[in-house]
Amino acid sequence: MRVREHGPILAWPDSRGSRPDGCGAGALTVGTVENGRTVHPQPIAPEGADFMTDTIAGIEIPDTRAVAEATDFLRDTAGPLLLHHSRRVFLFGSLHARARGIETDPELLYVSAMFHDAGLLTPFSDAEQRFELDGADHARSFLLERGFPEHAAEVVWLAIALHTTPGIPGRMGGEIAATTFGVLTDAIGWGLDRLDGGQVEEIVAVHPRGDFKKEFLQVFVEGLKNRPDTTYGTVNADVLEHFVPGFRRGSMVRRVMDAPWPQ
Repeated sequence: MRVREHGPILAWPDSRGSRPDGCGAGALTVGTVENGRTVHPQPIAPEGADFMTDTIAGIEIPDTRAVAEATDFLRDTAGPLLLHHSRRVFLFGSLHARARGIETDPELLYVSAMFHDAGLLTPFSDAEQRFELDGADHARSFLLERGFPEHAAEVVWLAIALHTTPGIPGRMGGEIAATTFGVLTDAIGWGLDRLDGGQVEEIVAVHPRGDFKKEFLQVFVEGLKNRPDTTYGTVNADVLEHFVPGFRRGSMVRRVMDAPWPQ
């Protein structure tokens, strides 16, 4: 399978491998990718989750078990702020991908969006590490436990791990680029002027921002203040520097000068 992206073309192995649910190679099951698209022979969504099957701003929400369970996970652990933010990330990322001719697997893009900030709220690792890695590690486990192939889980891992890294994700594969495009649009308004105003209004009507700027930054403070060293070299240090008295961001210059070399 070849995935077209914003930059060069990446060739990824075919994802139609053997799955732990007993389906053989090439079987069309939830999460299987066929010709660059996820094939869903039996769409599954939980009862009462009406917006799960919506088409919002011309973007269809994938109707699969993995999508439903990822949504339930974020709803149960993070609450409305990050749930609405993450859904907007998926929708804005999808619109940018469509406008740029970037091919994505909607199911993988959706899971990437759902887990991209999950590491801010729950430390999934025993090790002290960047929140992006916590979310990426958990998303990877989430997919592998549901029978997704290794390379599909790796795509989602990269999309989440790199989503705060400037400049690089947009040059990578479709889901990786689109996740970052969606994050940038919802967080700082990047590319907002290139989206259709009516579609933006529709997205925000379904997933309102509320007092997003203030509350979102506070989520970052709470998620990072007890692991400040993990923010070295990242935009996350900006948040702690602004809100946490006494925080001093790490300096690459200082580290070079203090290195145990004579010159």
